[in-house]
Amino acid sequence: MSADLTQTLTIPRPDDWHLHLRDGEMMRAVLPHTARNFGRAIVMPNLVPPVRTAADAQAYADRIREAIPSGCDFTPLMTLYLTETTDPDDLEAGFDAGLITAVKLYPAGATTNSDAGVRDLTRVDAVIERMAARGIPLLTHGEVTHAEVDIFDREARFIDDVLDPLRQRFPTLRVVMEHVTTEQAVAYVSGDQSGRLGATITVQHLMLNRNHMLVEGLRPHYYCLPVLKRARHQDALLRAATSSDQRFFLGTDSAPHPTHLKENACGCAGVFSAPNALACLAQTFEDADALDRLEGFVSRFGAGFYGLPVSEARLTLERCEAPLRPPDPIQVGDRSVTVFDPLRPIHWRVRP
Repeated sequence: MSADLTQTLTIPRPDDWHLHLRDGEMMRAVLPHTARNFGRAIVMPNLVPPVRTAADAQAYADRIREAIPSGCDFTPLMTLYLTETTDPDDLEAGFDAGLITAVKLYPAGATTNSDAGVRDLTRVDAVIERMAARGIPLLTHGEVTHAEVDIFDREARFIDDVLDPLRQRFPTLRVVMEHVTTEQAVAYVSGDQSGRLGATITVQHLMLNRNHMLVEGLRPHYYCLPVLKRARHQDALLRAATSSDQRFFLGTDSAPHPTHLKENACGCAGVFSAPNALACLAQTFEDADALDRLEGFVSRFGAGFYGLPVSEARLTLERCEAPLRPPDPIQVGDRSVTVFDPLRPIHWRVRP
């Protein structure tokens, strides 16, 4: 990292270890906002229909590469959607070919397009066993979906009821707890000494808590899953992200939805932060007096977990005296997608 009186900050080009690109017209509209700033991204497989096989992943990767703007050096890292019919041989072949980077576990019904997810983990034992043997990471959407469990407790229950028993059964399995949101998740990851457990943290969960979503009116553009939690959980996430603990790294979970589907009687879950994620993070780390630790969180620790080299390319953030306004909505055909508004002054931007 190099800095000039904190007015500029130059770091290895960051990676996004949890990203939704969607497909078709939406993908072509949102992809440039990631490709301009990030060198690699773990791409989520929850399309309709899901990315279930190596052939599906190859076809999706081809569509993504066709949509990368000219002059952008961006690599999509593909994932498979774990189902109770996933073929271990197909997965292993895709991994050996360098096509598949990881496998995503969605408990059925946990989030957007997760209805094809796993209902009984014992039915995927053969897949998990193969992944553990080959070092293929399992990426978890860490929530139980039982109707009797309060939505604010679903992550903590997932750790106790699902994740910890799974890791005891398969102790060599490499796991990323994606978009952690609670102090319980931070404590669980921080207490692990195996070197096989990591966690991503989103921009919105670092900057907001449930009061920002619910007080003085419901703000649907802050509704995501896992849902924003209490301020004490936000504080735990911020301490983890700024701690230089290599088990925690950036996964934006940037998830575009048309504005009219967010501002709806039954609004969908997801925050679209790709255009301003790095600017928001620079402000967050500056506010926490931890700007010198931003590089590890966004550029180094995720690459280390996945066994990939840190980017040799560089990206420069610059601090502006006057705060910058949130980006305008982006157009997708005749619809728009609203960009994350962090509800605080942002003085940083990526240097053009």
